[in-house]
Amino acid sequence: MPEWPVAPRVRAFVTTRNGGVSRGAYASFNVGGGSADRDEPAAVTQNRRLLARHLPRPPTWLTQVHGTAVATLAAPQAAPPTADAAVTRAPAVPLAVRVADCLPVFLADRAGTVVAVAHAGWRGLASGVIEHTVEAMGSPGADIVAWLGPGIGADAFEVGEDVHRAFTRHDRTAAACFVAQRPGKWRADLAGLARLRLAACGIGAVHGGEWCTVRDPARFYSYRRDGTTGRMAAVIWIEPEQA
Repeated sequence: MPEWPVAPRVRAFVTTRNGGVSRGAYASFNVGGGSADRDEPAAVTQNRRLLARHLPRPPTWLTQVHGTAVATLAAPQAAPPTADAAVTRAPAVPLAVRVADCLPVFLADRAGTVVAVAHAGWRGLASGVIEHTVEAMGSPGADIVAWLGPGIGADAFEVGEDVHRAFTRHDRTAAACFVAQRPGKWRADLAGLARLRLAACGIGAVHGGEWCTVRDPARFYSYRRDGTTGRMAAVIWIEPEQA
């Protein structure tokens, strides 16, 4: 659960891989990973039911494509929007993204009137998913607080020339988030790159970012580590005001 200075009515958490009913490579709290997920559908359905017990209502899931589209939701939707981030100002509308190395980024204004979550892998980060999400929130960056959830750590994320170039060709400061390993290969700091993008949006209050999915197999799914694996859920919502 995030430790960040936002209004108490903002609730958020990231699930671990524990506490569900899935088996084998998907053990045990797999909430589903799209077409590549070969887990038993009944197990995924039951895991999502278990998740919904901790929410005011079931979340609106997204069809994630490593892009920059943002779904702005005023009410839950049964059909998953094609997007990699979601925003709401409505109470009791849980937003969710699925992750297993990509970085979940929670955003909220300090007053608790708007919240968002973004699925920020390197493709989405490089293309501007954070910038699009902040724009959809409609709040000044100085009023927004961010929290970075579990993602692939800097010492586990080896990337090639394409990833290095995607960030550094437009922002020279991004080079500080890469450590050369051998010709054409770098270690990339995904959380550091997210912090740069958040700072460019005027967001200086950034928390979290210290959990590596690859290095903690007991708690986290990791596609980079395991290949065949489940997905965790990052969920955020606004509690209704008390009468």
